[in-house]
Amino acid sequence: MKWWMYLAAALAALVGVPALIGATLPVKHRASRRAKFRAAPEALYAVLAGPPNWRPDVKAWGEAASVDGRRRWWEEDSHGKKITYELAEDRAPSRRVTRIADRNLPFGGTWTFEITPATEGSELRITEDGEVYNVIFRFMSKYVFGYTGSIEGVFRDLGKKLGEQPQTEA
Repeated sequence: MKWWMYLAAALAALVGVPALIGATLPVKHRASRRAKFRAAPEALYAVLAGPPNWRPDVKAWGEAASVDGRRRWWEEDSHGKKITYELAEDRAPSRRVTRIADRNLPFGGTWTFEITPATEGSELRITEDGEVYNVIFRFMSKYVFGYTGSIEGVFRDLGKKLGEQPQTEA
């Protein structure tokens, strides 16, 4: 019977310690990375503003009804989870800001895409101004996935779409 108590204590620690650490982390965070691409700013912007069929993590997508004149769309991941986004700012071909429009998720925030001309191509900076409301997700996003993990994945997928290996920098 003692082993049940040890198992229960281990499970409580497995959930409790990350929850406790997550509770000490701030809800909001900012993460930013940049990468250089050979593509011109207009070509880079066109891919980012177009359908997300170049991202393997997006299994389906579609347009959603606009709200207050802002374009909205949804993306579905490989687990069948849908997230609705809205276009907060759009200045082709140099700046694009997207925001998570769903208010009932354990996370939210914006992604800012800034494209500048560079020698032999473009430089793309992605800045995530994120909010993680759930303490377990907060722990996971900082210590397991890393705040820049999704950004680096987008750079990788974008490089594959453009047929190049981007040079990533902090």
